[in-house]
This record gives sequence, structure tokens and C-alpha cells, in this order.
Amino acid sequence: MESNAIEIRGLTKRYKDFALEDLNLDLPYGCVLGLVGENGAGKSTTIRLIMDALERDGGTVSVLGMDNRSPEFLRRKEDVGVVLDETFVPEILTARQLGRIMAGTFRSWDQAAYEKWLTRLELPEGKKFKEYSRGMTMKLGIAAALSHNAKLLLLDEATGGLDPMVREELLEVFADFAAQDGHAVLLSSHIVSDLERICDYIAFLHRGRLVLCEEKDVLLDTFGILKCSREQLKNIPQEAVHGKRIGNYGVEALVERVCMPRDAVVDRASLEDIILYLSKEETK
Repeated sequence: MESNAIEIRGLTKRYKDFALEDLNLDLPYGCVLGLVGENGAGKSTTIRLIMDALERDGGTVSVLGMDNRSPEFLRRKEDVGVVLDETFVPEILTARQLGRIMAGTFRSWDQAAYEKWLTRLELPEGKKFKEYSRGMTMKLGIAAALSHNAKLLLLDEATGGLDPMVREELLEVFADFAAQDGHAVLLSSHIVSDLERICDYIAFLHRGRLVLCEEKDVLLDTFGILKCSREQLKNIPQEAVHGKRIGNYGVEALVERVCMPRDAVVDRASLEDIILYLSKEETK
């Protein structure tokens, strides 16, 4: 079996006012990769390109060991469970009726699993979708994605609009899914704390460009928050400073720990700290 569930090389998509440029990305089996970036950074575009739902302008995409434009991938597309930020379902349908439709769409549809997820996520089977909140609609998409024996989950803001208790439960579900043999998860989210909670890898997109893709633990070990005076900052190697915030009483800077003097006080940086400082640095 291939070592990666997703392999992206040189992926490019250009619009009139935006471009996703030269994206290179790997998602190993057994892992959760968090895709983070501001609104409009290219996260949703990336997911749609992975599914070949958009025409790309350059590059290659391999999904579950197959070129995503190949007839083989088209035949095995149901091995991928997808939850998009905007889930479109006919308003007159109910969850029960959707299950019947899915059973006729997916050869591997598991009705018992679907009903289990509806119950677990507290989704009424007989309620029409026009009466669903956004959070309920997202939960319905997740229930469906987990009910056709997928090997790869592509989740675009799938936990958005959900209360913290439900989010926590779903994050555990996603982590358990990825831990199964031959499975993986790509989770796009603006809730960075969710990504820090379960992700093995973090990919940071900014204005259509991949700023970094690294193991989460490596990022957390590499970076820290230095608190010092402006004069002290001048003595720090500038190549080790990746963004700073200057206040009335001193400076806070995102720095590489290994480059700091022994007497420097460097606090732990959260993943949100790292993304925030790097995004400000990239915007300069």
C-alpha cells in the first residue's frame, strides 16, 4: 500500500482575483492533517481540487494511490467521505429519506451505521431539512460521510456552528477513524484549537500559498514566545524571529527556541500563536 492517502504536487488553480499556486502536500495514512488559513486562503478550493470537482490549471493529485482524474478513482470515489462547508440537500427531504437515496447511490452504504450516527448526533429522522439549523446540517453530512465505509475523510469546516460538547465528541470520532488501518482525515477549520487537539500534521495556507506543512509536534517544539525589551530583541538573530508584537512595556516575538540565548525566557507557543504570528509576517 502507498504510504500517503493524498499526494499533491505543483497543484495550481487560477481565478481572476485569486490563485492557488504550486501546492505540494502529503497526507500519510493513519494521520489527521489540519488545513488552516484565513477565509479565502484556498482551503475549500484545495478540497474541491482533490475531489476533481474543479478543473485544475496545473499539477497532479493522487488520492488513495490513484490519479484523481483516472477512471479507477471515479469508480472508487465512494472510498472518500466528503463534508463541505456548504452542504446542499433538498429542503423537503428528511434524514430518513436521504438514507434511502444514499443506499441507492453508494454500493457500500451501511444503513445501520447511518441510523446509529443519526441517534448519536441527535438528528431527528422525520424532520425536514428546511427546519434544520446549520449545525444540524453539518452533523447530517458527517453522519452520511461515516456511513459508506470510506477510507479517507475530507472535512471542510465540518465542526463549524457546533457547540463545544458536540465538537469534542466529533474530534474524537475523526481521530479514531484516522487510527484505523488504511484510513486518513483532512480537516479544514478556522478553529485552530480543534486542529491542535487532534491533528498530526498542520498545513497553513495564506493567500493561495502554502506557508508551511509540518508535524504538529515539531512546530510546537520549534517555536516559542520570547518576552523581552526592544534592546534585548536586537541581540536575537533576526532569522530566528518570525513575527513580533511591540507594546508599551516590551516585545513579544515568535522565535525558534534553538537559536535563543540560554538566559532568554521563552514561553510555550500554542498552534494559534504560531499561525497568528506567521500570518502577520506573511502579510508584510
